[in-house]
Amino acid sequence: MSNVWNAEYGTPKAMRNEGQHDVGGCGEVDDCLPHNTVRFPAWLKRGLAYSGRTREVEGLISSCQLNTVCAEAKCPNRGECFSRGSAAFLILGPVCTRDCAFCGVESGRPADVDVDEGERLAEAAFRMGLRHIVVTSVTRDDLNDGGAFAFADALARLRDKIPQITTEVLIPDFQGSGSALMTVLNAEPDILNHNVETVPRLYPLIRPQAIYERSLELLKRAAEDGRAVVKSGIMAGLGETVCEVESLMRDLRASGCTVITVGQYLRPSRRQVPVKEFITPDQFAAYEEMALGMGFESAFCGPYVRSSYRAEELNSGRRRG
Repeated sequence: MSNVWNAEYGTPKAMRNEGQHDVGGCGEVDDCLPHNTVRFPAWLKRGLAYSGRTREVEGLISSCQLNTVCAEAKCPNRGECFSRGSAAFLILGPVCTRDCAFCGVESGRPADVDVDEGERLAEAAFRMGLRHIVVTSVTRDDLNDGGAFAFADALARLRDKIPQITTEVLIPDFQGSGSALMTVLNAEPDILNHNVETVPRLYPLIRPQAIYERSLELLKRAAEDGRAVVKSGIMAGLGETVCEVESLMRDLRASGCTVITVGQYLRPSRRQVPVKEFITPDQFAAYEEMALGMGFESAFCGPYVRSSYRAEELNSGRRRG
């Protein structure tokens, strides 16, 4: 089933073509060059979302002593998601062992694993009335299994507490460990996501501790296992070209990935690399068409698209039989 996402959540047609250079495909020389944008474009301006559920969600997360990637990564959608009563949960603590140049999560020496975190996560999900949950983690290269057991434990506790919940995990690369990946897959998440984040040429700058081919191999193993929908995503606006994005999409499809997200990179703070380009809504629409033309079942592309943004709505048709 094809699923194109740009009208409501990411790229309103009324906001297209507002004085920005649009890039379509790879047919021309200029199409393979990044086009830097200085001014903040109109399509990225939006009001702050707030409702009574924001305090409720923030209070519940605090009382359950949990972390969210929404807060730790300084996600621009946090206000909207919290106001709707949703959140993407971050397990294994708020401190990452890696220091990617794009990421707002703190880097350093993590604390010991909290063995009761999964139980508190399940309780929070139950009290929030979640029907679909996204669970991710910091990268824990200090752990033998990279934290895979914590994912499996969280999934088991969630299903014990909420039998009908659908689950989506956004996992690190586990340093290429096949056994760690199998630990997660054996816990039977409905969706397994691992983001490649950017094109391989930019890895030395953007993800110096990651390996592009290792991420593709993880996705391939997950697809060959066959139990979970395999998903990946990238950020646009880091200096990549359209041709490079097209090549990356082909790599993901060859690895068995069937769902892709593409969103605008927005600098979390001055510690991270600056934005090289603001991608136009028309170009995001072109990326959607490109992905669907390659055989992706779903392509979610737009300025504010993130891996877990409105995940319940986007994956509502993927419940277990």
